[in-house]
Amino acid sequence: MIGKVWPLVVAAVSLGIDAYVLAGVLPDMADSLATTAGAIGLGVTAFTAAYAAAGPFLSRVLVGRSTRTALLVALGTFNLGNLATALAPTLGVFLASRVVAGAGAGVLTAVATATAGALVADHERGRAMAMVTFGLSTGTVAGVPLGMLIGEQVGWRGTMGFVVLIGVLSMFALALRSGTLPQLPASRSSGNGAVLRNRRVALGIALSFVLGMASLGLYTYLLPVADESGLNSWGFALVWAWGIGGVLGSGLIGRPLDTLGPRRLMPVLPAFLLPSFLVVWLVDTPAAWLIATAVWGASGWISVPVLQQALTRDRTEQAMPIVAFQMAAMYLGSAAGSALGSALLAGGVSADALPGWAALAVAAGVVLAVLVARLTPRSAPSATPDALAPRTPTAQHTPAESRCP
Repeated sequence: MIGKVWPLVVAAVSLGIDAYVLAGVLPDMADSLATTAGAIGLGVTAFTAAYAAAGPFLSRVLVGRSTRTALLVALGTFNLGNLATALAPTLGVFLASRVVAGAGAGVLTAVATATAGALVADHERGRAMAMVTFGLSTGTVAGVPLGMLIGEQVGWRGTMGFVVLIGVLSMFALALRSGTLPQLPASRSSGNGAVLRNRRVALGIALSFVLGMASLGLYTYLLPVADESGLNSWGFALVWAWGIGGVLGSGLIGRPLDTLGPRRLMPVLPAFLLPSFLVVWLVDTPAAWLIATAVWGASGWISVPVLQQALTRDRTEQAMPIVAFQMAAMYLGSAAGSALGSALLAGGVSADALPGWAALAVAAGVVLAVLVARLTPRSAPSATPDALAPRTPTAQHTPAESRCP
């Protein structure tokens, strides 16, 4: 199974690196472009906004010709945007380049995840989709320290050059991959409305937003929270505990997901996040924080493939737009969480109180997760996807025999 999806995993690694790599070189970029760190931070907003807009509305257009073409075009756009970032002479060019990179990333995530699920048999879909998330989490964990290390040696432009190199290697891996890729269904963007009208999908997208806001949003302030809790010397270890938890969680969840199903696992994930935030909020013991941040990272990243399975279990033909909306919601939630944290701090709230606010959001996530689980089928249907997905006049359905074994 890994042999079928590994090029998609490599592509996901490059996405994960790019999502957070700027954090480690932000001050150097601000100095180089003669601007402020806050202005450079707008690049994250530009990337996230383009990601959220492009994924749901462009992915279905690009797969109309072929899945391989869609993946290569998305990767090419992503690489072009990052190359422009590396060469950006001004702040305006830098912000525009982040829009281009974000658009490519949004399409790539949706198409790669749907392709991974379509490449394998139904009883392996959880593992295949989880492998893409494993790539994202691995890239995210490695992105900041690698970016800082390269930046210290050759500057921030070298850091972005490294991201481009990984992206180009991903393109070669996809171009040289033997065998055909399954043709994903494509339709006009109006078909997205039918996806969002499904109650389970709408609740799942809302849940993805809430979890992104709480988990990734709070992660932005992990170091300030640790500083105000008297654990400033543990900051680096806590960042790695969070990251290692995420990598291990997303790497190991595939088989349990296929065995137990998303209906059983869905409510557990925010239920684990809640005590993690409470520990970080109320306890100041380093050992407790290390365990809590590891569980926090694992629960946050595991929720991605579990929720994807819960939402696409009986509607594999709609996997691509569903994943696009879900991932867009997660990144928008992350941006909203960061903005909310900034507003709270500006309003006089101390950094060590932020986990308490995140716990409130997760409590709402537990309710949403229970509702999603109750609406999720206990097992995948034996019928073909064409018989299960709501038909629209513009939908193009993939013959069962065209799917790769």
